[in-house]
Amino acid sequence: MALTAGIVGLPNVGKSTLFNAITQAGALSANYPFATIDPNVGIVEVPDPRLEKLTELVNPKKTVPTAFEFTDIAGIVKGASKGEGLGNQFLSHIRQVDAICHVVRAFEDENITHVSGQVDPISDIETINLELILADLETVSKRLDRVAKMARQKDKDAVAEYAVLEKLKEGLEGETPARAIEFSTDQHKVVKGLHLLTSKPILYVANVSEEEIGEGDNDKVKQIREFAAQENAEVIVICAKIEAEIAELNGEEKQEFLEDLGIEESGLDQLIKATYNLLGLATYFTAGEQEVRAWTFKEGMTAPQAAGIIHTDFERGFIRAETVSYEDLVDAGTMGVARDRGRVRLEGKEYLVKDGDVIHFRFNV
Repeated sequence: MALTAGIVGLPNVGKSTLFNAITQAGALSANYPFATIDPNVGIVEVPDPRLEKLTELVNPKKTVPTAFEFTDIAGIVKGASKGEGLGNQFLSHIRQVDAICHVVRAFEDENITHVSGQVDPISDIETINLELILADLETVSKRLDRVAKMARQKDKDAVAEYAVLEKLKEGLEGETPARAIEFSTDQHKVVKGLHLLTSKPILYVANVSEEEIGEGDNDKVKQIREFAAQENAEVIVICAKIEAEIAELNGEEKQEFLEDLGIEESGLDQLIKATYNLLGLATYFTAGEQEVRAWTFKEGMTAPQAAGIIHTDFERGFIRAETVSYEDLVDAGTMGVARDRGRVRLEGKEYLVKDGDVIHFRFNV
């Protein structure tokens, strides 16, 4: 599944530094606003120790991790929704992503300019959020004008959509993001079709200094957590500068470096896990002599739907899924032993795939 998270924030908060670190894609990072005009897109492999263990067990010809796409979007400033700083162009890039990672500066450094002259994380968050709300308000208002005429003519679908748009307009005018407005299942379908910026799930990334990483939350991080808690959003604390250093290390060196800093896992690992959780994603595996591979799927998918991620023919001609949990397979040591123990199950079309399932799909087209 091609899923994308957009990295947003004010200029000079560490967005591009973080992007460079997690994708090693060499995005332009400079100490001035609008250093990033076109969005930088990078594919990052999703770290999963289970994949390494399956590779040891199966010894395939190749191992393929699942991947996630990150888009680094230029710094948004006050007035972006009206075109300030090429804002409309930047905001259009956000419409294409599935989730938003909002990087917030939580460190002081007189050598790195702040677009408003002082570091105030809540003000920074509110600036970005307001610009996204204003952009959505413009989208909703334009759509209302188009739907109003049909609604007056008693067109059933138009009447239903008009009610949703009115509710959205009222909420956005009160500076409430679309994701925080309650809608019925049918109404959600209308909202989804609008591709609103504030309807996308969001997580906050607090960027702290090298001295403060692993030392507990500073005052600015605490403020960010309090703000995020109001909308049940998650907060990840990273040091983009350190992540850039970690990106240059191999597995063993990386682990030693993290231990020296008192960090359990890198910012990349935290970001991937949090983004997965935000989008309701999970991983299943296929394992054979030719290839051991991880596949991303949405929780709640049936076996045929998950099979369709590999190829549409797999879904169309689905017969059954030979399934064993990762834990049972590792405990058994081989698929043969797992089968002898009765751990390999034959699942049908109604089976809901679980995180960690190792599956062999049977299909006929």
